[in-house]
Amino acid sequence: MRPVDAAVYADRMTDQPRRRLVLASKSPARLGLLRQAGFDPEVAVSGVDEDAITAPTPAELALALAEAKASVVAARPEVQGALVIGCDSVLDLDGKPLGKPADAEEATARWKAMRGQAGTLQTGHCVWDTQSGRYVSGTASTVVRFGEPTDEEIAAYVSSGEPLHVAGAFTLDGRSAPFIEGIDGDHGNVIGISLPLVRRLLAELGVNITELWAPPAES
Repeated sequence: MRPVDAAVYADRMTDQPRRRLVLASKSPARLGLLRQAGFDPEVAVSGVDEDAITAPTPAELALALAEAKASVVAARPEVQGALVIGCDSVLDLDGKPLGKPADAEEATARWKAMRGQAGTLQTGHCVWDTQSGRYVSGTASTVVRFGEPTDEEIAAYVSSGEPLHVAGAFTLDGRSAPFIEGIDGDHGNVIGISLPLVRRLLAELGVNITELWAPPAES
């Protein structure tokens, strides 16, 4: 099948104005995944106090945080008319919710507890349609199998500062990648956003995800 060139694509896009897409997160990993998938989202940080939100299970906590972030941003006058996506990730390790470690000491202890184990990365997703006032939400789960880094490798990783800024103190697309033996499920979910889940949530709101693609750059 012959590919559609940029000019033809742009003409088709004018038939229906493209909806604004707002990411209620400062995560560069989430923003990067959305851009790689053809979107050009705006970013609006919610400022939600994550420590003030509680839930019975890690999955429910991730969902509650995502809903809180999306709702706060969706209420702002400057985003009216847009679709707002809120996400938050929590690592479920033996039933305990683990977000970002408070400091290097906690990150070190966490990695020593995780090595050789498996945990489930729960990422809550919430999509608000500010035109209709409707929202839908869901949680994606991915099993992560951790390797067995040495104490020296853990110390070096923690000293890089990376684990202090990510849920579960690890990421698939950073310095901890060599310490992850494998995953079962959506890799994007571990990085921060499950695009298949986003597609399903948008469909529940009556939005076709392809309608949100940015026009390809002209070569």
